[in-house]
Amino acid sequence: IVALFAALLAIGVPIIFVLGISGAVYVYLANLPLVLVPQRLFVGLNSFLVLSVPLFILAGNIMNASGITQRIVNFSDLLVGRVRGGLAYVTLVALMFFSGITGAGAADTSAIGSIMIPAMRNQGYKPEYAAAITAAGATVGPIIPPSIAFVIYGAMADVSIAGLFLAGVIPGILLTLAMSLVVWRQARTHNFPVREVHSSPRALLRGFVEAFPGLMMPAIILGGILGGIFTPTEAAAAAVLYALVVGFLVYRELRPAALWTILRD
Repeated sequence: IVALFAALLAIGVPIIFVLGISGAVYVYLANLPLVLVPQRLFVGLNSFLVLSVPLFILAGNIMNASGITQRIVNFSDLLVGRVRGGLAYVTLVALMFFSGITGAGAADTSAIGSIMIPAMRNQGYKPEYAAAITAAGATVGPIIPPSIAFVIYGAMADVSIAGLFLAGVIPGILLTLAMSLVVWRQARTHNFPVREVHSSPRALLRGFVEAFPGLMMPAIILGGILGGIFTPTEAAAAAVLYALVVGFLVYRELRPAALWTILRD
């Protein structure tokens, strides 16, 4: 089985098929009852805690469709957009904020990247650099709460989800700061462009107010879990409800017709 596993990896078979084929061969050679296969599949998925994973993704999709992504980008632009290489900083800060909504790096890359990569290209950044800074910045997605990776690990290892969430806040912020230092060095080495951003205190306050409902999402999730108000799964459901309220009643950009696409995704 080990030899088969290694051989499949060596010839480039996707890991999901490597695991499936190796497992199937083991079941056959060990003459295990096949009824164990669906039984173990069901046991692995029949977890109230794991239900929070699709709910967090759903909450992120709703917030993205509600216009929160653009507001977070705008607020980040007001904060750090004036310095040399400003759009690279904006990308990193926006990804850090958005990580507190989705908990998934791929979702963060898709949401923020669809806005920031074209903007960086238009400002004269190389396309490969724009893509790289977005991908690197999204690595904080599985660290800053709510983190889907932490939920899965906590469910499998019987570790406190609240403790994992709390432990991810500072490392996520430090990672963003470390990447910002790299951008600072590269901005001077490669003479990145400087943008004109009018960031008066009034504009900064207005940007904060507009982004505030989205920025409150991580506080509600983490505060509710640490305060013992609800479990991680209930927090994910509360996040979905909050996202719907923000989309329909606060920003008023979410349309009922868009819900099917959001649910399908």
